[in-house]
Amino acid sequence: MKSFHSFYVDATRIALQSIFAHKLRAFLTLIGIIIGVASVVVVGAAISGLNSYVMEKITAVLGVNHFMIARMAYNGRVSDEVWEQRNRRNKRIEWEEYEWVRNNCGACESVGAQMDTGTDIKHEGEEMLGTRVAGVTANMVDIEDKTIAEGRYILSQEVDTAAMVCVIGMDLREKFFPGLDPLGKQINIRGMPLRIVGVEEKRGSMFGQSFDKIVYLPLTTFRKVFGARQGLQIHGKASNRAQFQTAIEDARIALRNRRQLLGTEEDTFGLVNTDDVNSDVDQFTGAIAMVVTPITLISLVVGGIVVMNIMLVSVTERTFEIGLRKALGATRKQILLQFLIESSLLCALGGVLGLLLSAGLSWVISATTPIPMTITLIYILLSLFVSSVIGVVAGIYPAFKAARLDPIIALTKN
Repeated sequence: MKSFHSFYVDATRIALQSIFAHKLRAFLTLIGIIIGVASVVVVGAAISGLNSYVMEKITAVLGVNHFMIARMAYNGRVSDEVWEQRNRRNKRIEWEEYEWVRNNCGACESVGAQMDTGTDIKHEGEEMLGTRVAGVTANMVDIEDKTIAEGRYILSQEVDTAAMVCVIGMDLREKFFPGLDPLGKQINIRGMPLRIVGVEEKRGSMFGQSFDKIVYLPLTTFRKVFGARQGLQIHGKASNRAQFQTAIEDARIALRNRRQLLGTEEDTFGLVNTDDVNSDVDQFTGAIAMVVTPITLISLVVGGIVVMNIMLVSVTERTFEIGLRKALGATRKQILLQFLIESSLLCALGGVLGLLLSAGLSWVISATTPIPMTITLIYILLSLFVSSVIGVVAGIYPAFKAARLDPIIALTKN
């Protein structure tokens, strides 16, 4: 047993001596492995980071344990034919239906309503194009987990009285009131003066689309300014995760009962929840991973081919050494294992250097872009496993070639 362990120690020592004796050649050999491992890990970190980034933005917009009912609502990719059928079948949500769901959704912690449109807003010579205007009930601040940075949100009595007040997003605050306190000041929307009572905390943007170019009005005020024919959305929230699906089903059944839909009749409204959106994001990033990861692994295969070529060169250069070792009693198996260990060490070293490179690249990308880079254990293990396997596979042929050398012929080639 002692000689067995000492063989591996000696083989590893000889392999390391060979690698460090030709540092530049070893480094150039490892470039393919280093780039391959770094590519796999960085791509994995980017995909995981993209998933986290999108989830974070969705949570910032929708909140948690939140669902929405509207005439048409996105709930996964469907064919154009199915979408057209729903478009013909679904009916607009009415105010009375919102009140009905609010009063009959027993599992809902809160039920609110919202209407949306877009408009251009001008203020003292400045203009904000394509501003989103949302008419809301007072409880939407809790349903969508909004945070108010200055002032307050819309009050229930302001919804009841159609008060001429508003809460603005941070983009409007920075453009129209730089360095000033906007609370109590007025902005005009469609010629109607509205007093600013609050500023929403900055939510950022996603893929170039800002979430802060928005104005919130009491829902009744919105209907007064833009008319009551705009599409109404019902928003619901469960008190906790365990109640979420129950709350959705309660709201759905309540609206079906209000519309007198029986048995197998299709819903005449759309329903979407944060779980559906998160699931779609997971599927999207998963599809990207399935396409991109195999492509990056190809670079590891190329690196393995380079390692094989260098090992063949090494066998040729060390013919005399191999012949001498065999003449002194080294078996074919020992020669074979010696070169397999050397190629495996090369690829393992390349894997470690690739991980260090990927950590550096991930830090740079995180520092210069809004997308976080999340290096996950699965991609680290995948890249190291593949690089190790490639190291063994790349060393098999050169190792067999070395093991089959005739010691007499090998010694005469010195």
